[in-house]
Amino acid sequence: MTAATTPMSTTDEASTIANDNPKNQSNRGMDGGWRVAFWFLLPSLIGFLIFFLIPAVRAVALSFQNFNLLSNTGTNAGLDNYRFIFGDDVFWNAIKVTAYYVAINIGLQTVLALGIAVMMDRLTKSVFVRGILLLPWMLPNVLVGLLWLFMLDPSIGIVNESLGFFGIKPISFLANPNWVIPSLALVNTWKFTGYTALLLFAGIQTIPRNLYEASALDGASEFTMFRTVTIPLLRPVLALVLVISVIGSFQVYDVVQAAAGGLGGNPGDPLNSSRVIYLYIYEKGFLGGGSRFGQAAAAATVLMGGLLFITIAQLRLLRAGESDLA
Repeated sequence: MTAATTPMSTTDEASTIANDNPKNQSNRGMDGGWRVAFWFLLPSLIGFLIFFLIPAVRAVALSFQNFNLLSNTGTNAGLDNYRFIFGDDVFWNAIKVTAYYVAINIGLQTVLALGIAVMMDRLTKSVFVRGILLLPWMLPNVLVGLLWLFMLDPSIGIVNESLGFFGIKPISFLANPNWVIPSLALVNTWKFTGYTALLLFAGIQTIPRNLYEASALDGASEFTMFRTVTIPLLRPVLALVLVISVIGSFQVYDVVQAAAGGLGGNPGDPLNSSRVIYLYIYEKGFLGGGSRFGQAAAAATVLMGGLLFITIAQLRLLRAGESDLA
């Protein structure tokens, strides 16, 4: 005797099919994953809100006021602060100096870091080597500035002592308008190249090894594999590294303050040749009793808008959202 079976209703059948659908199961799993991820991200989101988003909105609001930092009061100024900075030759000089610094720093840092990352991938993956590369990055920026202040000194600095062996006369790297920005850019390159190289090295590790093996079997040289395999497949990581590096370079301040200012010197000198945009913002906001804080906020807002535009342009031009591995 066979047991009687109960016909399944149309609703129950549809529900069973929907529950068995892999897509729906994936969606449920993703929803659960996002709920878990939210709690892990919550501390960072709170920190971003308190220390970044709210101050940024506040700075934009203050840029439209004649705000005094000491009295914590301000009056409506409309667009006066923006008119002032756009008509200020020192502001445009600071933009030009910063752009010059960024061009040297990003160019050298990216080329050197990429070369180091490729050599690490080909020659050694030693943890010890990676640790050595990170040492300059771990040093505080002010310490780096003071360190290179002494190393670049025309009288007692080891750099000029070394140049003397080749018959080159001492150079006042940080006191010469033609040398100060290239010198500061080289200091920053020395500090961050190892860190950038490790980021690129991690990206190279995601490239399948069989692609290199196939290229080698086809007779491709190391340079050909670098050009046709490494660079195209590393593009998303390279785009991220460039965005981070460019934003960080535009925000340079402490190394300039420590190194270019010297011991008792004046940051920004000689002849405004080292007055980067962050130094300009600092001087407007905190010197002179804080009475020009609205102008500092306006300059900071312009910088924030400029960096946002540069970031979007970089991501689009480098097609950061696409990967040739897909």
